[in-house]
Amino acid sequence: MASISILHFLLISLFCSFLLVSSRHQQQPNSNPKPNLLVLPVQQDASTGLHWANIHKRTPLMQVPVLLDLNGKHLWVNCEQHYASSTYQAPYCHSTQCSRANAHTCHTCVSSFRPGCHNNTCGLMSANPVTQQTAMGELAQDVLAIYAINGPKPGPMVTIPQFLFSCAPSFLAQKGLPNNVQGVVGLAHSPISLQNQLSSHFGLKRQFTMCLSRHPNSNGAILFGDAPNNMHFGQGNNYNNKNNPNLFNNLVYTPLTITQQGEYRIHVTSIRLNQHTVVPVSAPMLSSYPEGVMGGTLISTSIPYTILQHSLFEAFTQVFAKQYPRQAQVNAVGPFGMCFDSKRINQALSVEFVMDRPDVVWRISGENLMVQPRNGVSCLAFVNGGLHPKAAITIGSRQLEENMMMFDLARSRLGFTNSLNSHGMKCSDLFDFTNAP
Repeated sequence: MASISILHFLLISLFCSFLLVSSRHQQQPNSNPKPNLLVLPVQQDASTGLHWANIHKRTPLMQVPVLLDLNGKHLWVNCEQHYASSTYQAPYCHSTQCSRANAHTCHTCVSSFRPGCHNNTCGLMSANPVTQQTAMGELAQDVLAIYAINGPKPGPMVTIPQFLFSCAPSFLAQKGLPNNVQGVVGLAHSPISLQNQLSSHFGLKRQFTMCLSRHPNSNGAILFGDAPNNMHFGQGNNYNNKNNPNLFNNLVYTPLTITQQGEYRIHVTSIRLNQHTVVPVSAPMLSSYPEGVMGGTLISTSIPYTILQHSLFEAFTQVFAKQYPRQAQVNAVGPFGMCFDSKRINQALSVEFVMDRPDVVWRISGENLMVQPRNGVSCLAFVNGGLHPKAAITIGSRQLEENMMMFDLARSRLGFTNSLNSHGMKCSDLFDFTNAP
């Protein structure tokens, strides 16, 4: 009898263990396969001409609008107001997370504890790229979710449970940013930038592709991962064109320099107007210095228009003005330095930044070249940067729009298409976000 009772006990225990394991298995969500490509929708702000995105963060998930900063070192958000999340954590000072973020300052807080305000945590300096203000915030971690790619449409979201970012003071977001934007998302080549954390967590190829839409009511996108081999054209998106079956086949490449600050720069050797060289860019100050001070050509999403160093701007605009009748020029409308009567400039001009080879050019024309700040006035969409700008040439967001750019960090090169409009396409054709899950 004793042996039978023991057998019954063992059978009942085994059955209960099976039920417990089965119950746990049913409670867990099905794990999706590791994504090869992720996508972040991006929109233009009509009032500033800058681009922003909704980052999905916190528990429960909510959308947080942030400015896109190509050269920003990390994601920072305003945590002083209405930040509620059950998964928020602030790593202790001198922790592994702090070392990863290069945050070596211990942070203290004198007010009541809340997200962004704890003692013995890490202080991380954040910057507003528009106003150039900086402020110390608290290094934090929380859930971040982003769309995986599922054919031509954004698929299910995948998450990073402990995404590192900074809780910055509220005043840092009060000036210069589009309305309602609550922070900045950085894409620089730095340890805890968005693209580096995504690549590290999901094992993605070290590259991202950016396509910014000019139209505020439509989405551009940033693709993280190996887009050429995982973005399948012809499965329902508008890029399926018999003349351009795969847009990545149209990319031209130029070397990409990454400065010690993680900024992205290229080397422009000359500026051409209607395919004729008008300004040779051979002065030492325009070389691609590793330190990135006054050297090379900076690519930026935090300024709306291309900036030229003063002497370069003067030399270029003198030649540009000669392309139109003298009486066509009118008083400049800030921030632009050269404007015309729209009715008197019928000739379409094309400006080219020539890269490392004569056949590798960044072509700027149409709405990327001329803007209308008011009715009847057309202005050259370049700005005089004065004698000591951050770089001799800084390509702004207006000149980036409707141009697919692939930042291949593994091979230190930039691939770009020039304006998609010449191919009868636009960045908003890349994905349909209307029914995204």
